[in-house]
Amino acid sequence: MAPMTRSFSPNGTPTEQVASYYQKRAEGEVGLILSEGTVIDRPSSSNDANVPHFYGTEALNGWKKVIDEVHAAGGQMGPQIWHMGIMDNHHSGWVPPVPFEGPSGFNRPDFRNGIAMSEKDIENTILAFGKAAADAKRLGFETIEIHGAHGYLIDQFFRAETNLRTDIYGGKTLPERNRFAIEVVKEIRKQVGEDFAVIMRFSQFKPSDYNYKLAKNPKELEAWLTPLVDAGVDILHCSQRRFWEPEFEDSDLNFAGWAKKVTGAPTITVGSIGLSSDFFGAFAGESSEPTSLEELNRRFDRGDFDLAAVGRPLLSDPNWVAKIKAGKTDQLKGFSKEALGQLVLE
Repeated sequence: MAPMTRSFSPNGTPTEQVASYYQKRAEGEVGLILSEGTVIDRPSSSNDANVPHFYGTEALNGWKKVIDEVHAAGGQMGPQIWHMGIMDNHHSGWVPPVPFEGPSGFNRPDFRNGIAMSEKDIENTILAFGKAAADAKRLGFETIEIHGAHGYLIDQFFRAETNLRTDIYGGKTLPERNRFAIEVVKEIRKQVGEDFAVIMRFSQFKPSDYNYKLAKNPKELEAWLTPLVDAGVDILHCSQRRFWEPEFEDSDLNFAGWAKKVTGAPTITVGSIGLSSDFFGAFAGESSEPTSLEELNRRFDRGDFDLAAVGRPLLSDPNWVAKIKAGKTDQLKGFSKEALGQLVLE
């Protein structure tokens, strides 16, 4: 199950209903559940009061309830740990108690809405990522996922247009701008040890630019991802809008296929699996119909990737996996915009 922001955790604390939401997916035979993004212990790590925290007694007690119920249903799970970085203000009007922070004050070119982090801020943020990972292991989760995609904090360090720093965390090249992410990974690995799986999510595209590419060719992709694998990432979660689209010219390999080829690491593919339109359309109110998994299976059988992450079908239907396994494709629900506004339990 792919991470999907839900915003049903008042003041950052997952509720009984949130626990039931994840438990139902475990009962529906999802092999591995990755939680919605859950933010680390920084004052402005979130722009939404209802996004869950992964720090503090109340929030962690809520997550303990989640993982216990998932385990009771026979499932496995990891939280996606997150710092949003420089953000737009939330439509609710809620704002964090201090300004948003990022490598610079920019969320995207020509949009400044926060402050540049000091080296001390960066150091404390790295430690907060490590603490969240350690707490996840302590609570009984099987893995964690670091959110390094979609224009959020780590991704803001990757991107030249938002990382304008002139210190050791900046630079003209992507390998130079990789330093913050590498230090986050090393701290997490230090905190959880060698026997705990660490996943990291990446995206080439940005929400403000669907055609953007951090790595413009396989050589640049290798220079970006290999140091992160060397630092301790076990599995690369390669976010793209449509899994069937090729990442570079002269090959039909998608993002996950190329990431596996250049690093040798296991990869997760994701992007409109089982549906007729991509997830950005969902936020615009578009519905999606079920589609064949034949192309996904072809690429999997070829060895392009090791896992497939499914998002919106599981948001709408906790029993999607069980129906696919049983061949009950006539019972698949597809996806409607109404599912974004509720926690579907059956």
